[in-house]
Amino acid sequence: MHRLIVTALLAVTTVGAFFLAPPAQAVVDKDCGDFASQSAAQSFFLAAGPGDPHQLDAEGDGLACESNPCPCSGTVAPLMAQPTSTSSPTQATTATTNPDGSGNSGPVQRHRGNVVRITDGDTLKVRIRGVGVRSVRILGIDTPEVYGARECGGDAATTHLERLAPVGSTVRLVSDPTQADRDRYGRWLRYVERGRKDLGREQVRKGLARTYIYRNDPFSRSRAYLRVEAAARGGMRGSWQACW
Repeated sequence: MHRLIVTALLAVTTVGAFFLAPPAQAVVDKDCGDFASQSAAQSFFLAAGPGDPHQLDAEGDGLACESNPCPCSGTVAPLMAQPTSTSSPTQATTATTNPDGSGNSGPVQRHRGNVVRITDGDTLKVRIRGVGVRSVRILGIDTPEVYGARECGGDAATTHLERLAPVGSTVRLVSDPTQADRDRYGRWLRYVERGRKDLGREQVRKGLARTYIYRNDPFSRSRAYLRVEAAARGGMRGSWQACW
């Protein structure tokens, strides 16, 4: 009887140890806060292999933890999927989404940075020293889509923005106090300037973009944009002739 009791106790102990023992190779999940810079996060992201197992690349564009400060890495992973943009973005205040109005971004903010990538005709990525890479939605314009349901004129608008702001070129980003600081995707809402050119206005002037006024709340430069839009439409330039 004593031997049977000992055998039973040993069996119970063995089974319990099996279920309670930790896995031999536990996976430690990482997030962007675990890295001091975008470059460090990017190196880890590339080494982790395909699939983004730690979900460090929220936009699926091959760049991890773009909100982390520089130093920043220009080495990107192969793109698995492109983000789908929207022709009618819901804008937000600096802190939270504001579905009822365009919001107010406070005093004018100005930044200089270098273009990392042109996403489409009204969106680009800019690396700002000390801040990191930011996705920027150009204020006051809307261009046809190039991802998902591709729209007529989208490729032309994207190509023209690539000419206006080539990768590596320096641009100025200017906020508008009458509008939100970011849209609901977290993209900065900014006028983008290079040299003496307002790139959003140039897209409208060429007939490759239309003026976009959110919730009938005009932005500061809306009158100038509407004037060049009327001229582009009257002259049947760009997409006004081919698409609209």
